Amino acid sequence: MPDPEPVVESSTYLQGTIVHVRGQIAEVEFTEGKPSLRDILVLADDPSIKLQVHSSSTNDAYYCLILSSAVALYRGLRVVNTGKSLTIPVGRGLLGRVIDAFGNPIDSKGKLDTIEEFSVYRPSLSYNEISPRQQVLETGIKVIDLFCPMIEGGKIGLVGGAGVGKTVMLTELIHNIIILKKEKAETVSVFAGIGERTREGHELLETLEEKGTLPNVALILGAMGEHPAIRFLAGYTAVAVSEYFRDIVKKNVLFFIDNMFRFAQAGNELSMVMDTIPSEDGYQPTLTSEMATLHERLISGIDRTITTVETVYVPNDDVLDQAVQSIFAYLDSTLIFSRDVYQQNLLPAVDILASHSAALNPQMVGEVHYQTSLKAQSLLKKGISLERIASLIGESELSPDDRILYGRAQKLRYYMTQSLFVLEAQTGKPGIYVPLKDTISDVNLILNGTFDKVPKEKFLYIGSVSEIQ
Repeated sequence: MPDPEPVVESSTYLQGTIVHVRGQIAEVEFTEGKPSLRDILVLADDPSIKLQVHSSSTNDAYYCLILSSAVALYRGLRVVNTGKSLTIPVGRGLLGRVIDAFGNPIDSKGKLDTIEEFSVYRPSLSYNEISPRQQVLETGIKVIDLFCPMIEGGKIGLVGGAGVGKTVMLTELIHNIIILKKEKAETVSVFAGIGERTREGHELLETLEEKGTLPNVALILGAMGEHPAIRFLAGYTAVAVSEYFRDIVKKNVLFFIDNMFRFAQAGNELSMVMDTIPSEDGYQPTLTSEMATLHERLISGIDRTITTVETVYVPNDDVLDQAVQSIFAYLDSTLIFSRDVYQQNLLPAVDILASHSAALNPQMVGEVHYQTSLKAQSLLKKGISLERIASLIGESELSPDDRILYGRAQKLRYYMTQSLFVLEAQTGKPGIYVPLKDTISDVNLILNGTFDKVPKEKFLYIGSVSEIQ
């Protein structure tokens, strides 16, 4: 973040005094005048030490996020309100670079080639500026395209517990949408790493550089090792960068977030330090509004779109966790990852029947796609009930018709597995991109009994059924 203007002793600046320091939160008292929320405060003696007004604690005191090192702060220090909110440097020079929550480069590639300052906190688009147009975005991943189609300009959540493949799927989507579709020159990508491992961000950077697509991607990292104030701000910074490319540069934006739960968690950590009374579920009472201020800015304008892909960690595999539930209201498509499916080695480990998409209707995807997905879901549901019966009395005891349906359901579930490009090094199998029309055609062949005599194992990790034929 650039150095602020020199602090001047003037009545136009409000002055306050630090009365408490708790971790990354400082409590500042103002005896004359009141600062606005999100104003930047600096030490009167050292303008490089910055704080941001977060919320009020008493009539005259405010909790402030410490945006610099807290070591230099103690009670009695005098601070000055700059009267400005946090800004970051923006420009096309952000593409191909990695920055922190303040817009500082952290990729050892030198100074950013930026042209202006852009506020991190901005109002959402007005009603008249929002685009009503919706279009399905093909990903080449069978289970997403058929059962949980993505909407261009919408939001898809990759929801699941630890180690079930959320980040892998996010990286695969980056590969299929950005790397395989290089011809889309009107699109740029923004990746926000919120509260995740630095290693994962580094691996993503290397992959993008290796594939030659890094010049169209901007990365903003607030890694797991950062204190909660930085992780919390990283989300807003990434959204502001996306808005800049949408509104100023006039580009379509693909926005990737890993992980949205960590954003809620960072807000909860800050809330605990500020002694805020939590809600019944243990989270901060401002959780819903924090999610709203972030998600409601990730919308598409009349001319350009922001398509959002966000991973959502589910603590203890409890999808009813309040932080997870607060995110669902903003998702157009929800892809649920299952530990049981993962343990069966069916990757992507998606719970098909639990996943859903607002785009799965005849008007959006067409009648053939819609009817195919409904029939496939019905068959999978029937297969689950037959599997419970077969586990008790044996598959041979099922009626002939039930045995046929049970076999088709297993083949359909195996067909929905797919070799991923990002796992080629681990699995030794080349990644596969499957066009949606091929997926619909293949699923109809399975539903119609064309492959009733083919062993179910033949369907594991194939692209198209033509590989069997």
